[in-house]
Amino acid sequence: MNPKAKILLVEDDLNLSSLLCEFLESKGHTVVHASDGIEGKNHYVNDSFDLCILDVMLPRKDGFTLATEIRQLSENIPLIFLTARNRDDDRISGFRTGCDDYITKPFSSEELNLRIQAILKRCMNLKPDGKGEIYFLGNARFDSGNLLLFTNNKEHQLTPKEAALLRLLCLHKNNLLPRDQALLEIWGGADYFIGRSMDVFIARLRKYLKEEPAVSIQNIHGSGFKLEVKE
Repeated sequence: MNPKAKILLVEDDLNLSSLLCEFLESKGHTVVHASDGIEGKNHYVNDSFDLCILDVMLPRKDGFTLATEIRQLSENIPLIFLTARNRDDDRISGFRTGCDDYITKPFSSEELNLRIQAILKRCMNLKPDGKGEIYFLGNARFDSGNLLLFTNNKEHQLTPKEAALLRLLCLHKNNLLPRDQALLEIWGGADYFIGRSMDVFIARLRKYLKEEPAVSIQNIHGSGFKLEVKE
């Protein structure tokens, strides 16, 4: 059964947004539309959503700025960017904001729906169930089921992707975690731009663990990563 979502669509092209609203609602989703970045931010603050679809070039506030503000309110909400531009730096900027996908116009409505379904299913698989394993990393403790990392008397609430990535690293402790394996299991793809997104998450995990002298996450050039823990 395909999951259904309440979607915030921020798109200033009224013809396209009308078509997308009608199509996505026919697939069982609930869609709230905004035509500019400020309106989109107001909807997000005053309502609850499962996923956001943001055009990059928006009036009053662009999609990247809106995504950054949404991320400050919720680290876990899935984001999809729509754009008429196909520049690599735009895609990299999108993934640096933590987006889950990036679709270049023109695109088919069915393709968009398939990507939405893939993201929702991955998010469902990454949700905490309270029954995950406990991992000890030097003086740090990682509660994978509740997405909690305890370091030096600090508690870090991880996002589902951060927790899933750290769990994979723990399962491969002191051994290579192949880059493509992590990308496919957590992001569902292994292209260059998704890889750049994963690098952002690796950097976050390093920041959380920086005060643990016995723990480090090493880049293995061309292969992947290794969580090194000195016993």
